[in-house]
Amino acid sequence: MMASLSSSLTYRSGYSASFSPVNGNRHRSLLFLSASPRGNKAHELCVRFQRKSGRSSVFMQDGALVTNSDSTESSSNSSLKGLKDEVLSVLSEEADKVGSEPDGHNQSTVSITVVGASGDLAKKKIFPALFALYYEDCLPEHFTIYGYSRSKMTDVELRNMVSKTLTCRIDKRANCGEKMEEFLKRCFYHSGQYDSQEHFTELDKKLKEHEAGRISNRLFYLSIPPNIFVDAVKCASSSASSVNGWTRVIVEKPFGRDSETSAALTKSLKQYLEEDQIFRIDHYLGKELVENLSVLRFSNLIFEPLWSRQYIRNVQFIFSEDFGTEGRGGYFDHYGIIRDIMQNHLLQILALFAMETPVSLDAEDIRNEKVKVLRSMRPIQMEDVVIGQYKSHAKGGVTYPGYTDDKTVPKDSLTPTFAAAALFIDNARWDGVPFLMKAGKALHTRRAEIRVQFRHVPGNLYNRNTTGCDLDKATNELVIRVQPDEAIYLKINNKVPGLGMRLDRSNLNLLYSARYSKEIPDAYERLLLDAIEGERRLFIRSDELDAAWSLFTPLLKEIEEKKRIPEYYPYGSRGPVGAHYLAAKHKVQWGDMSLDQ
Repeated sequence: MMASLSSSLTYRSGYSASFSPVNGNRHRSLLFLSASPRGNKAHELCVRFQRKSGRSSVFMQDGALVTNSDSTESSSNSSLKGLKDEVLSVLSEEADKVGSEPDGHNQSTVSITVVGASGDLAKKKIFPALFALYYEDCLPEHFTIYGYSRSKMTDVELRNMVSKTLTCRIDKRANCGEKMEEFLKRCFYHSGQYDSQEHFTELDKKLKEHEAGRISNRLFYLSIPPNIFVDAVKCASSSASSVNGWTRVIVEKPFGRDSETSAALTKSLKQYLEEDQIFRIDHYLGKELVENLSVLRFSNLIFEPLWSRQYIRNVQFIFSEDFGTEGRGGYFDHYGIIRDIMQNHLLQILALFAMETPVSLDAEDIRNEKVKVLRSMRPIQMEDVVIGQYKSHAKGGVTYPGYTDDKTVPKDSLTPTFAAAALFIDNARWDGVPFLMKAGKALHTRRAEIRVQFRHVPGNLYNRNTTGCDLDKATNELVIRVQPDEAIYLKINNKVPGLGMRLDRSNLNLLYSARYSKEIPDAYERLLLDAIEGERRLFIRSDELDAAWSLFTPLLKEIEEKKRIPEYYPYGSRGPVGAHYLAAKHKVQWGDMSLDQ
């Protein structure tokens, strides 16, 4: 009899539900709820169901809701029928929110406002990323893009400006010109001050005209200096928020200069927004190889057992640029390389690398584990840090300017353009393992990579005496190259073909460009799409930010208050010599310095 009660239903909004008894127990029923990818999450529906039905229920991680039915056998049929009716009632309400058209797509719209639309970031990254999403049919059917800035500009002028940076690099099969024209028709412009309620009210009226009575979801991208974040958020929140959909705000780094200013910024933003409305973007978390980091570790049995102090002797996070500030000196001098790269990009990657296995891939579960790592980190000591600043250097008949030669930089500036540091995580998995960071400008090459150096083989048979092999150089190394030429390769020891016994280092190589024909999306494409869909795992939560700043703020204060003089290094070199001594202090050799790097 109970088997006949098992059934499943699919609602036209994209939500579905199935019903069955638990292990043949007629006194309990098992309910599954699933949401369409662009709809509400299953657990949100379950919460609404519990509130509406008043049933004693438990939400399971896999999307199941176990709930009590009536206790008598005679009422089991009606109980399960009542359960179905209650669930359908919740689904019906959700469908009404989405819209009455098939799948609900025609009744909602997304309005994306790029605040600071005339700036370089908007022109070079944000608009091209939005076009790439449109080109791949990743944006909703109904969407509008508005540029907002203080510059006087017409819709046509904005479209002309944007069109110069758009490319159809993803797929040549579609008609690029037509797609571009269609996209540009969705782009509009409104000029206004960032602190003007009146101007944001005018923007709101224009957005409503395009939304045409649909459920309006609004995304604001703040591509503006941090000192006017709060003014813009205040005006957008009070004068241009959605009244019947969601409103989200993407905030670009820097998120303050230290713990105090970061906390003040967060407090100010939360006067006008809830935490789940704030999307703090770190575009490095959207890089393909960074996102692949957890996949590599958690879905490959050969790596996860090795991911600890037992097998790993050090981990290196390396970031280098082969150019200087080049006109950005005024901005950079206020922050320096530690704030610009290490405290956010590299530290976020470290947290992802070192975290424990999360309960699920849900954003909160992942971010919870990252916060645990950051809170377990040992305070950074000045003796474990090297800072540097590039100086003028002539090479090949060309003279490259020093940092203080930049007209926007004070001549007596001590701001570091290079930093290297040794960090430690005081927990059972990573106790004693040095995590080395290195970041710098005007170095010999451009790269961003993670290098995992493994321990020596205990009692190695192939020692120096019999093979001529240097064991220190012969340890295995896993390299994850984030940019350029994305790749993952593992250095192994191998016998050189021949009658003798000579070892050589070889690479097991996954070069992305050779393996995958599809071009890798830009990080901004992934992060913008996640923000539109409400996916938060690649964005930074406020307690993550607090933990990151609490780690670096004491170091920054010591450097600046004591006016630590940086070690000078030539433009185009490998950086300060002190970085090599720092690595040697922890019995480490920088992986990017070897000949077979």
